[in-house]
Amino acid sequence: MAEEKELTGMDALARDYERAPVPGMRQKPWYNVGLVWGGVAACLACLMVGGLVGSWLDLKTAAIAILFGCLITTVIGGICSVVGARLNLSTPMITRFAFGDWGVYLVALVLALGSYGWFAVQLGLFGVTFQASWGIMTGITPGAVGLILAIIIGGICMISTAVFGYRALAWLSLIAVVPMVLLMVASLVIVLGDYSWGELLARAPVSPMPLVFVISVIAGGFMVGAVITPDVSRYAKSAGHSVWGVVLGFFVFQGVIMYIGTILGSATGEWDIVKIMLGLGWGLIAMVVLVLAQWTSNDNNLYSASLAFSVVFRRWPKWVLTSIAGGIGIILALLGIYGALVNWLLVLCILIPPIAGVFIADYFLVNRDFYKYENLPKTPKARWLMLISWVVASFIAYCTTAAPTGLGWFTITQIPAIDSFLIAFVLALILGWSYKKAKGGWPETTPA
Repeated sequence: MAEEKELTGMDALARDYERAPVPGMRQKPWYNVGLVWGGVAACLACLMVGGLVGSWLDLKTAAIAILFGCLITTVIGGICSVVGARLNLSTPMITRFAFGDWGVYLVALVLALGSYGWFAVQLGLFGVTFQASWGIMTGITPGAVGLILAIIIGGICMISTAVFGYRALAWLSLIAVVPMVLLMVASLVIVLGDYSWGELLARAPVSPMPLVFVISVIAGGFMVGAVITPDVSRYAKSAGHSVWGVVLGFFVFQGVIMYIGTILGSATGEWDIVKIMLGLGWGLIAMVVLVLAQWTSNDNNLYSASLAFSVVFRRWPKWVLTSIAGGIGIILALLGIYGALVNWLLVLCILIPPIAGVFIADYFLVNRDFYKYENLPKTPKARWLMLISWVVASFIAYCTTAAPTGLGWFTITQIPAIDSFLIAFVLALILGWSYKKAKGGWPETTPA
């Protein structure tokens, strides 16, 4: 394990081991890791997806959809997190082993754009949420100036925690998750006071959708988070701690929060959680808690984006990259780009899962002995077989994705994010084993 270097000033305050293993003295127990993931789950997007599920399915079927959707992301996220915990490295650093020293530039940029795209989208949503909340509470909807100020102030807040890395994310999650959970439980109590559980179970969905489609939306929508779990699990004390942290965040927190959103949506006939909370009479309390929820989720997006940029711009401190990226994100949100990025983000659900499929196959079954920090200088410029596996899997998933995002030529699992992950895994495994059989090993990567 690499020794810590003496740093001063902002470099010392914002130290986050973006290009080196996290040392043992900095590692955390499973509940600390799970709390960070809980902060990601306690967001407007998760509640709103739950509200949508409530309009698509009855409550019994919705529970099944959420169970399987969260189980898929938990399993994939748990496996990815093990790699991060064993190596104590971020997702972009792990992909340097899998794709090569130059090949990782392309992969890291895709990872950065995935997280960064969500940052711009949710920052815009943050501003719109504040604007709508203020209008509902006061009867005076802020105009363009109010929206601009909300986006700028919200963006600065999110940058302020992302700059300081894991420690700040954990503290903010501790502050935000508890009031968020209390607000949701209190809202649930109010709703169940107006309707019996039997009445809610008997309600038919407003806009019925197939069960498989809803599972696809849940699993695919949160798949990017599952793939980048090493960004957080590198701080876990062990692989076991990382897995339990993922279970707590992705399965327990995310599943419960989403299902509460489903119940509230089914009861009120409204999927917009902001309108639901304010409609229940929470007023300023709801606005503050929802703003905190959006903050604790979106700073993680910027955090993961900056980790990926750190692999591309290797001479720049992460806190500088975070500040620059956050500033650009604020500008993009002000331009309204968050509305235009939805289709691009759906494309990223095709491109990002196969990255995990490749490095999981390579680490666990093909080339595990090489995945050591001290071997990074010996990594080849590009590992073409792994890059080919990624590209082919992404293209096939594009073919299985419905138009207009994809071609919609055929289906495999009916969940494109799962298609791309599984195909990449199988291809990397077959090509990796075939190469080893033909060459008798990995001469271009195996240390002497």
